[in-house]
Amino acid sequence: MTAADVIAALNEYARPHAVDFLQHFFKTHKGGYGEGDLFIGVRVPPTRIVCKQFKDLSLPEVQKLFDSAIHEHRLAAGLILTYQYPKSTDKKAIYDLYLKNVWGGRVNNWDIVDTTAPKVVGRYLLEADAPRDILFKLARSQDVWQKRTGILSSFYFLMKGDDPTITLELAEILVDDKHDMIQKAVGWMLREVGKRFDTKLLTDFLDQHAATMPRTALRYALEHLSPETKLHYMQRKNNA
Repeated sequence: MTAADVIAALNEYARPHAVDFLQHFFKTHKGGYGEGDLFIGVRVPPTRIVCKQFKDLSLPEVQKLFDSAIHEHRLAAGLILTYQYPKSTDKKAIYDLYLKNVWGGRVNNWDIVDTTAPKVVGRYLLEADAPRDILFKLARSQDVWQKRTGILSSFYFLMKGDDPTITLELAEILVDDKHDMIQKAVGWMLREVGKRFDTKLLTDFLDQHAATMPRTALRYALEHLSPETKLHYMQRKNNA
């Protein structure tokens, strides 16, 4: 079982006619957040099918997938780690390999981050009761995907009913970030805090930041609130 076997299996699902759409969807044009990324035209559902077949791939072979210039190969690497993780006898090795590739710029688009960071980084930190400092280091990075990894990893804490304080503190760091991918992530995680824990935690945060935070983040955060509450905070933003 090798990285080459995974690539061959993915190639069976590759659809050349989908490449242009995927490259447009993931903003691979000059100046886009996915500038220069390459696709072979494999959608996420078949990618998951392949990854489940290769969930026992060795970590050195997973690294070869991360090293690929092809987007679907790197997504497969992350997904394979999420499938390996629950039954692994060396969860820290999976966590370390994942972070190596976050810092190395190979976990480098929102689909890779969103589908894998909570289930590897967040899950490890929660289950190992490890210090959460790494999330703040990521959030303070200059790299958009490292920042998104930082706050999205905390989504695992929210899903498991853990104290939402970490997510709120990460949101505090990133709330004024100008990048659309960070604004959406911040708003999404704030929404989840209000939805899964206590609406007041969300509204307390918005009382402090609604007037100045980017509009995209605010709209995401407001999605599950009442029309009256949405109007209240959007008016604060508009009147700022």
